Amino acid sequence: MIQVHLAGIGFAAPGVRDWDALRALLAGGARYAPGPLAHAVPDALPAAERRRAGAAVRLAIAVAQEAVAHAGVDAGTLASVFASSDGDGENLHQMCTSLAAATPEVSPTRFHNSVQNAASGYWTIAVQCRAPSSAIIGQDDMFAAGLLEAAIQANIERRDMLLVGYDLPMPAPLRALHPVACAAGLAFVLGPQPRAQHLARLSLELIPGATAEVTGMRSPELDALRLANPVTRALALLAPVARAADATVVLALDEENALRVRIDVAR
Repeated sequence: MIQVHLAGIGFAAPGVRDWDALRALLAGGARYAPGPLAHAVPDALPAAERRRAGAAVRLAIAVAQEAVAHAGVDAGTLASVFASSDGDGENLHQMCTSLAAATPEVSPTRFHNSVQNAASGYWTIAVQCRAPSSAIIGQDDMFAAGLLEAAIQANIERRDMLLVGYDLPMPAPLRALHPVACAAGLAFVLGPQPRAQHLARLSLELIPGATAEVTGMRSPELDALRLANPVTRALALLAPVARAADATVVLALDEENALRVRIDVAR
C-alpha cells in the first residue's frame, strides 16, 4: 500500500468552473447542470507562449495553477506528472489535415505542440520549474495511472508532486476512435508528508481488475459527468474529500488491475 497526502485541488469541467464549485456539488449543496466550460485564464503563461498554446495546454495549466494556489506551495519546486489520453487532439487533427494536402506542410509550432509532454513543457516554462516532469497516457483510466505514478514518485523521491490530468473532445473523424463527451481538467498537489492544512491522506492499493467494482456517483447527473471524460473518472475520489467523510473507492486502472483508494480526510 502506498500513502500520499493531498494538499491542493484544481478542477474545471462544463458548468463547473473550479474546485469550490465542484465541492459544493459533491457535498450536496447544489445540483449539477451542464454548461459551457469556463476556467481561469492561465496567467502564468507569458504572452508569447499563451498565443502558441492550444486549448488543451491552457486547460491543463489553469487547473495546475489552481491546485498550487490552493495548496499554498511554490510551483517552481514541484516535480510533476501530466496525464492525458489524447493530448492536443485539435492540433493533431490540423497536422493530419495538413499532411493529407497536396503540398504537405506542418508549422514548427504545430509540431512542438503535438508531443505528449507539450503541456508539461509549457508549465515548466511558465513557472520556471527545473524539477523532473513526466507525461503519461492511459486511455480512459489515465488519471488513476497518473495518481499511482505521482504517489510512487512522492514516496521514492520524498518530495511534493503536482499531478495534472486533462482531455478535450477530438474533432471528427478522430473523435470516432476515442469518443470524449466534454472537456475537463483536474490537478492535485500531493506530498509524502501531511502539510498543516492538507485535505486528506490517500492510501493506494492495486487489486485484481477483473473482480473490481468501480465506484460510481450517487447522482445520475454527476455519474454521467464521471463517464464523460477520462479526467472525471476521479469524481468518486473527490466526493469524500468534498463531504469531509472517510471512504474507500475503486478506480479502474487497466485490464488486469484496479486501484483501491482509502481516503482519510484531515480533521
